[in-house]
Amino acid sequence: MTRTKLFLFAAAISMFLITSCGKKETLPTDNQQVITVKTGKTAGHQTGNFLNVTGKTEAEESANISTRMMGFVTKVNVKTGQKVSKGAVLININSSDLDAKRLQVASGMIQAEAAYENAKKDKERFENLFKNSSVTRKELDDILTRYEMAKAGLTAAQQMKNEINSQFAYLTITAPFSGTITNTFVKAGDMANPGMPLISLEGNSRMQVSAMIPESEISLVKSGQRAEVNIKSLDVRIPAVISEISSSAKNTGGQYLIKLDLEKYPEQVKAGMFAGIKIETGVVPNEGNENPTEIMVPASAIFKRGQLSGIYVVSDKNIALLRWIRTGKSSGDMISVESGLSANETYILEADGRVYNGAQVKISN
Repeated sequence: MTRTKLFLFAAAISMFLITSCGKKETLPTDNQQVITVKTGKTAGHQTGNFLNVTGKTEAEESANISTRMMGFVTKVNVKTGQKVSKGAVLININSSDLDAKRLQVASGMIQAEAAYENAKKDKERFENLFKNSSVTRKELDDILTRYEMAKAGLTAAQQMKNEINSQFAYLTITAPFSGTITNTFVKAGDMANPGMPLISLEGNSRMQVSAMIPESEISLVKSGQRAEVNIKSLDVRIPAVISEISSSAKNTGGQYLIKLDLEKYPEQVKAGMFAGIKIETGVVPNEGNENPTEIMVPASAIFKRGQLSGIYVVSDKNIALLRWIRTGKSSGDMISVESGLSANETYILEADGRVYNGAQVKISN
């Protein structure tokens, strides 16, 4: 190969390497990528002056009860489904270590009390002797100092006794309110650790209904609004009022949590029951919608994760938001959505890349 051909070959290789490196550097990063999507839009969801959503019943008072002490569970006094009163003993935890400490504290308490009583008598006697000039001021001051030390020792012993007694309270687990045991997480012989749930308890005083409201409709909902709750399994309708509205949808896929207080509900209502909710809003119904209470979306827009059904909607800022939905009957390639979507929401049908919650998208229909 001549010198000229060698030079041309080397130049060609160099140009190839430069071109390859340049292409690698200009590839977009994940943070810069905008996903192009095709979308669809839901039909009207409001009927009359009402907003229809779904939710579940829950107890206003509920707690997962734990302990601050470590020890073996010696006895579980309740079963799932059992009703208990406030203060009832639910679980006993082994207290052999604390029993030994309690004996030590009791012994120290006796010594502290004896030292205090002795110092108190010396104080009174020397104060009388000092009045009669039978002892010096220095001798009286020494006795007064010993008295204050004995008094402080007695106070410290009492505090140790109180601390031991408070620790015993965490070994005998009692019900903080009256209610029904919904779950027991331990049995006799298990090791109880600080903060570990032992018993799940729900109160009997009042039931609520919780529901999720899409961001497109949260402006229609206000605290104090009247509503009607339909417990479908019991076929009962219960008047309710909105008592709580969450101000953030950061961790709920663009949906806002609300809670409603039930009024005059039957005893058969239990926590976890499915409920249809009709909220008075004053919204004018959408015209031209044959069945305005039903939302239908293509089956291809819905995905499954275990037992959950989800769909991605597009926010006003072209951000993909994950929305968990409850689906109903299907008709051809369309599926009805009973909760999770509302009127005039844009959802993603197809995408030229992997869609995820919070992704920046560009609509191209």
